[in-house]
Amino acid sequence: MTLNRDSGAFLRKEMGVLLALVALIIFFSITSDVFMTSKNWLNILRQISLLGIMSVGMTNVIVSGEFDLSVGSTFGMSAMLTATFMSSGLPVWLAITLGLACGFGIGIANGLLVTYVRIPSFIVTLGMLNIARGIALVVTNGLVVVLDEYTVADSHNLGLFFHYGGGGKVGNFPIMIFYFIAVAVVGYMILHKTMIGFRMKAVGGNANAARVVGINVNWVKITAFAILGTLSALAGIVNLAFITNAQGTTGQGMELSVIAATVIGGTSITGGEGSIIGTVVGVLIMGVLNNGLVLVGVSTFVQIICIGSVIIGAVALDMWTKKNR
Repeated sequence: MTLNRDSGAFLRKEMGVLLALVALIIFFSITSDVFMTSKNWLNILRQISLLGIMSVGMTNVIVSGEFDLSVGSTFGMSAMLTATFMSSGLPVWLAITLGLACGFGIGIANGLLVTYVRIPSFIVTLGMLNIARGIALVVTNGLVVVLDEYTVADSHNLGLFFHYGGGGKVGNFPIMIFYFIAVAVVGYMILHKTMIGFRMKAVGGNANAARVVGINVNWVKITAFAILGTLSALAGIVNLAFITNAQGTTGQGMELSVIAATVIGGTSITGGEGSIIGTVVGVLIMGVLNNGLVLVGVSTFVQIICIGSVIIGAVALDMWTKKNR
C-alpha cells in the first residue's frame, strides 16, 4: 500500500510539472507574437537537446542518491580531447570513440571514489570539475581547436561528422534533437523497465535496506556515474560537430542547468524517486523559460534570478511532498 501511495504522489508531481509547462507556454504565447512560431520551437528544441542528453544521465545519479557537479567540465573536456585527437591525425571515428571513453572514465573514477574511498559525491565531483576543466585547458594551452579540412587529415569523414554528428538537419529538424529523443527513450527503458533501474531507485531510497536484500550498492552507483559521464561526453561531441571548434571553457556552469532541469522534472533531491518523462518535461521548462524571457525582453541577470527561484521552489515542493507522505 505504501508503494502505491508513493507512486500516486509521484505521478501527481509529474502532472504538476506538466501543468507548469503548459502555463508557461500559454503565458509566453500571449506576451510574444514570435513564441509559437515553428522556427522558434525548433530553436528551443535544438537548444535543450544537449541539456536533455545530460539530464537523462543526471536523473540516474540523483535517483541513486548522489550528485555530479563535474558534468559541464566532462562535456568540455571530451569535446576538446576529441577535437585534439582529430587534428593530431587520428581517424574521426577513433577520435570520437576515445572522447566517449574519456567521459566514461571520468564517470567510473567518480563512482569508485564515492563508493570505495567513501568521499561524498559533492566533494569528489567538485574536485573532478576542476581536474577535467584543467585537462581541457592544459591540452591546448587554452587555445581554441578549429576543425576543418586543413587541420584534420581525415577530412572526408570530418564532413560526415559535422552533418550526422550534430550539425545537420533531417528536413527542418536539427539532428541533435534526434540524439536527445534516442537518449531519452533508452534512458526510460533503463530506469523504468530494467533491473538496474529498479536497483537505482532502491539504493537511492534506502541504501542499507538495498544492501540487506543483496543489491550491490557500489556497482549500482558506479553504473549511474558511468552512464552520466558517457552521456556528458556524447553531448560535448555533438556540440563539437555543431560549432566545429572546441575550447577549454566550453560547458562552464552547465552542471547547474542539468541539475536544475532534473530536479524541476520531479526527481527527488534525496534520491529514490525520479522519472525520465519528468526530466524531459523539466528540460522543456528550462528551454521555454529561457527562450520566453528573452523574447519578452527580460535581462540576462533577471533570467538567472528566475531560474534560481524555480530551483528552490522545486526542491521545496519535493521536501513538502515527502513530509506529508
